[in-house]
Amino acid sequence: MKAFPELLLIEKITRKLDKLGVDFERSVLTEVEYKGSKYPIHGFVMGSKDPKAPTIGIFGGVHGLEKIGTHIILNYMRSLAYRGTVNSFFRETLQSMRFVSIPMLNPVGVRFNKRGNGNGVDLMRNSPTVATGKTIPIGSGHRISPKIWYYQGKEGVLEQESKALIDFVSEHMFASEFSMALDVHSGFGSRDRLWYPYSKVRNAFPLEGEATNFKRAMKLTNPFHTYQVEAQGDSYLIHGDLWDHLFDMQYENPEHTGMFMPWTLEMGSWSWVKKNPFQLFAANGLFHPIKPHRIKRTMRRHWWLLDFYVNFVANHGKF
Repeated sequence: MKAFPELLLIEKITRKLDKLGVDFERSVLTEVEYKGSKYPIHGFVMGSKDPKAPTIGIFGGVHGLEKIGTHIILNYMRSLAYRGTVNSFFRETLQSMRFVSIPMLNPVGVRFNKRGNGNGVDLMRNSPTVATGKTIPIGSGHRISPKIWYYQGKEGVLEQESKALIDFVSEHMFASEFSMALDVHSGFGSRDRLWYPYSKVRNAFPLEGEATNFKRAMKLTNPFHTYQVEAQGDSYLIHGDLWDHLFDMQYENPEHTGMFMPWTLEMGSWSWVKKNPFQLFAANGLFHPIKPHRIKRTMRRHWWLLDFYVNFVANHGKF
């Protein structure tokens, strides 16, 4: 396998995190084979070893064209490594909680500029969840052909990457007394959105009150933030959402008494195209800032959000 920028960056970040000063582990969750080469999916776990400790999970690279999400996560993890070595208060915060991450779930898609994985499956349409309500033909998920975007895969079959995510979240987040996941995406709209479940149905999320409290805390912490906070179903419905599936797995299991709430950051990447129409000619032009100064601005813009999630989870009983 030939290394590519995002994989090299993961290796670089790992070397920095080794000096963090808190418990830290990186593991290869699985290796995906594509065209004779194997591509690793890396999982990171740091902080408290207590499975009940409050836990934040940050995830990216689900859609391979949306590379900026992986870069935002790895940039934030690099800042964790530095602050953990120089700031004892911040290090104590990390030791009191758990930070887990899969920064690049779909390495084949990232490496070869594909939205789906090597099998042409859209991983965020690949769970058993079925949407009820008005859906978008093709866009909400289909089983016509892997050559058409939004392909769900074969019915009843979880892709290797999907299974790795489900197993990782189940192992490292479900036992927590309070956990949140943030999945970083781009490619929809001109405004940055923060979505909470459901994407399978409108107006039925059982933790609506907790989502409202989070929205309130964001507003009080940063009154000028740019995010539109809403249920994903307010924008569109899809079949097979992995986060809907994971939420239901935890919420409906009486053995799991803690709270687990998944979120999606959907960066308003259409604004990047509006400012630079020529990037439409690039393979990932609808999903990546392209221009160096715009990449840097995007990295700065969302650093605050990831840090807010970490602090909200670490201090969840005080908000």
